Amino acid sequence: MANIKSQIKRNKQNERARLRNKAVKAEVKTRTKSALVAAERNDDNSVEALRLAVKRIDMAAAKGVIHKNQAANRKSRLMRRIAALSSN
Repeated sequence: MANIKSQIKRNKQNERARLRNKAVKAEVKTRTKSALVAAERNDDNSVEALRLAVKRIDMAAAKGVIHKNQAANRKSRLMRRIAALSSN
């Protein structure tokens, strides 16, 4: 345990950031999965689910939770998977 006041504060900040990042990553995973499931079922709202997934990925990159290149890779992979599902 830290005895230095600034390090105690830094530990608290890191913990808050860790929990916030965890929530953002979970939201990205949830939206991605819901977009894939909607595309598999050919739902009417599959386009909307894809739009929300891409939006969450972009927001995670903007907040610095994931790197911008990682966001681009995730979006590209998601688009390819959905295109493959819709072509079948």
